[in-house]
Amino acid sequence: MTTLKSLAILLVGIALGFVGGLAVRHLVTHDRVQLNTPYQAVLLDNGQVYYGKLQGPETPFPILTDVYYIQNRVDPQTKAVSNVLVRRGKEWHAPDRMILNARHVVLIEPVGPGSQVAKFIEEFNKNN
Repeated sequence: MTTLKSLAILLVGIALGFVGGLAVRHLVTHDRVQLNTPYQAVLLDNGQVYYGKLQGPETPFPILTDVYYIQNRVDPQTKAVSNVLVRRGKEWHAPDRMILNARHVVLIEPVGPGSQVAKFIEEFNKNN
């Protein structure tokens, strides 16, 4: 009986070791975040959304370059609201990138090539 019990414990130990090894391997070699579109949307926990090219999304401080955001503008005459694409970099400190704190990133989404934002960026780049 003790031989059978020892064999069962040994087999359970081997199985657990195998499963644990697979779990560790998955965590270590798991595919990194795949960013398959030229631009990504990054939503921060303060509600701001930025669009740009994200590097190192799995790091504590991802970097967003070629950064845009949408600004609402109200026509004083008609009170109509329109969305305008603004490219960061024209500010007084002329930033060329944003270094984000990953703790404040709520989500990252791809910007589809045919989306309105992608069209805004393409149009902006043609005109500037």
